[in-house]
Amino acid sequence: MATLVIRHHLEDASAREAITSADWAGAAGYATLDPAPILGTAARHADHAATALALVLVDHVVSDGEADDIEAAVRALAEDVPTLLVGHSLSLLPNLVDPAGVTVGPWTPRHEVRLRPRPGVDPRRLGDLLVHDRLLVPDKVSDEVDVLVTANLGFRDHPVATWNPSSGIGTLLLGWDPAVWRERELLRLVRHLGHAAAAQPEAAEVRVGMLGYGAIGHEHALAVQAVPGLALAAVSDLDAGRVGLARTVAADVAGYTDSQKLLDDPTVDLVVVSTPPNSHAEWARLALDAGKHVGLEKPMALTAADCDDVLAHADAVDRTVVVYQNRRFDPDYLVMRRLVMQGTIGELFHVEAFVGGYAHPCNYWHSDAAVSGGAIFDWGSHYIDQLLDLMPGDVAAVTAANHKRRWHDVTNADHSRVTIHFTDGREAHFIHSDLAAAPKPKWWALGTDGAIRGDWRTERVVGRSAIGTLTEDVLALADSPATMSLHHPDGSVTAMAVPPAPAHAFHRELADHLLRGLPMTVPATQSRRVVAVMEAAERSAAARSAPVALP
Repeated sequence: MATLVIRHHLEDASAREAITSADWAGAAGYATLDPAPILGTAARHADHAATALALVLVDHVVSDGEADDIEAAVRALAEDVPTLLVGHSLSLLPNLVDPAGVTVGPWTPRHEVRLRPRPGVDPRRLGDLLVHDRLLVPDKVSDEVDVLVTANLGFRDHPVATWNPSSGIGTLLLGWDPAVWRERELLRLVRHLGHAAAAQPEAAEVRVGMLGYGAIGHEHALAVQAVPGLALAAVSDLDAGRVGLARTVAADVAGYTDSQKLLDDPTVDLVVVSTPPNSHAEWARLALDAGKHVGLEKPMALTAADCDDVLAHADAVDRTVVVYQNRRFDPDYLVMRRLVMQGTIGELFHVEAFVGGYAHPCNYWHSDAAVSGGAIFDWGSHYIDQLLDLMPGDVAAVTAANHKRRWHDVTNADHSRVTIHFTDGREAHFIHSDLAAAPKPKWWALGTDGAIRGDWRTERVVGRSAIGTLTEDVLALADSPATMSLHHPDGSVTAMAVPPAPAHAFHRELADHLLRGLPMTVPATQSRRVVAVMEAAERSAAARSAPVALP
């Protein structure tokens, strides 16, 4: 159980509030936060876990005696807990220059700092971490000091985070702007710095078994092989040909057509269940009983009771269960979420999400309500998860409707509508339709200070046939990110850039979680809540849209 110790001597109340109220548990996975003024606080912390870290923040020193007391407290703290001097601290505590092994120079202006962790510090990071802050530029770094993170200034790499193993004291030479402590990725980086300072070796790679190897299984396998710390070890599928496909990703993967043999394989640490939804809960229980961690395709299960049983199983055997809520990382959704969470449109009180068009549903288990849970479960597993992330408040009731009017050869509804009523009066709506000849926008979100709209795109993949003639493949609306626009109260509209999706974001988080204890963006309890809303929606639809509370 990792503890983050924060010792501060700050005149700036906003800085003190930012550092002590940052969501360290949610972003970096610290089990406990121990904030206190550095003066007048007990110095010994021997009961803290080996992976704990201490941050020291000082923005003023008023006397030599006070400086001596702070320096003595820092040295005592560093005897028990790896300690980083953050922001201004080292420039105000000259007697700690030698133990830190760093001599500092001037502050830069506030600008976009591109942080680059050294190899092994944050092994699954893709690209630089960008923060807007001032940087305290080092003049000199001792040879005994390990440089953990750098930033490039004027075509030169400068240390940003350092660690002196002989003294137990390091530095993090930014944090001047209180806003940086709201940056989730920076908080996660601090946790990685704690691992590096403690010289805690990363656990052996997580060996992954794929239970079911359809299209989504192949997607998982490619991601597993691309992410450091994960390795594809085994695959099971009733179709031996699919096992052969897995060997195009990892030639030496063990292959089974009996999934029990995969569960019995002692080399497998994590089982990813990619079977149809009505079997998720049972396979999860069997994998947990076999001592494996479990990754489930969404939906987690078809009832909240089954979700609860899976979570109880995981607790009983001390194993992890996660659900592949991959749409949390859709690029248009990330734009939407950032605007809402930053308060750009004020308070979000009404949001609608739509997916569909006018076309026959697929002729596969996705369209069989007994297997998939129905149309609400099939697409709602993605969109209702996003809606609940945007509106995390308490749900008062759910109302819903299902229409069966055109496609009678499948058992899913042709058109579904779900409305989530929150206790504070806000509402979220989700519509999936295979009868929408005129589609709605993907997103329509209203706030007290503006609105956000996400419009579906019609994209064509253009190519040539074998004889050189033009070919065109029109993608389904759901296969392209929406274009996003911000609508202002004066009627003006700002087109929002939609960056590419982060590569293998879920699998990188999963490796960090299993190997270093960092939290997942979407814990299984949130996936359970999605199932509860969808279960209530199906009950409401069966009762002619009567309000239904969450199970």
